Amino acid sequence: MSTILLIGTGRMAYHLGHAIRKAGHTITGITGRDPAKLADMARFLDAPPLRWDHTWPKAEITVIATSDDAIAGVSARMPSSQGTVIHTAGTVGLDVLAQHAHCGVLWPVQTLSHGAPTDLSDIPLIVEGNTPEAQEAVLKLARSISGSVLQLNGEQRRRVHLAAAITSNLPVFLAGEAQRLLRRENLPPGLLTPLWRTTAANVATIGPEHALTGPARRGDARSVREHLALLEAEPDLRRAYALLSAMILKAYGHPADGLEDLQGDPR
Repeated sequence: MSTILLIGTGRMAYHLGHAIRKAGHTITGITGRDPAKLADMARFLDAPPLRWDHTWPKAEITVIATSDDAIAGVSARMPSSQGTVIHTAGTVGLDVLAQHAHCGVLWPVQTLSHGAPTDLSDIPLIVEGNTPEAQEAVLKLARSISGSVLQLNGEQRRRVHLAAAITSNLPVFLAGEAQRLLRRENLPPGLLTPLWRTTAANVATIGPEHALTGPARRGDARSVREHLALLEAEPDLRRAYALLSAMILKAYGHPADGLEDLQGDPR
């Protein structure tokens, strides 16, 4: 097992820190810029808090679990390490850690929200290392946490991040927009919860191609037009609905002749 220095006080540090402890590693310390958040995180993970402006102890692996934009600054703040320094971002390259001889990435392909620690034991972990030593260190750490570990290069990792954003972020935002439309009509947004659960379960079990239903999938252009008419007061959402419906119609071989409004064309 490894000694770990954890940098960060947000959701990634919280969930990954719990997984690191569960795997039997020793967190030698936690540090972050916000003293209040640092105190909470140290309590949650039962690990010593380290002041940001003090010298940090050495560790076999230093995990930078901060926001993407902060990684380069944190790396520059650190002295050169004999251990392995890794970050946890899906789209950030290894170049931000270039001052460290051995560096890498450990990125969980999972949404990490507030609440109870997420069980990462079957969550895909994407890893990368710049040297054989770094690769070995990050692989051992990842495999102690999850049974699903993939070694990918930076370009592959960015592609996975794009796919993850399309899979998770966009549908969640659209679900929020749908609930907003219901609230505007004084209808309970919870009406959509069973539909959301069933859809997600079907995507996981039979795949999106078979799980997809609805008017565009059936080629029902009349219903699509009616929906677009209902969205006249929501121009941004109307354009999004139109474009996605057009994509679905084309993907499933339905004609879209004469349906210019499906392309969001204002003419």
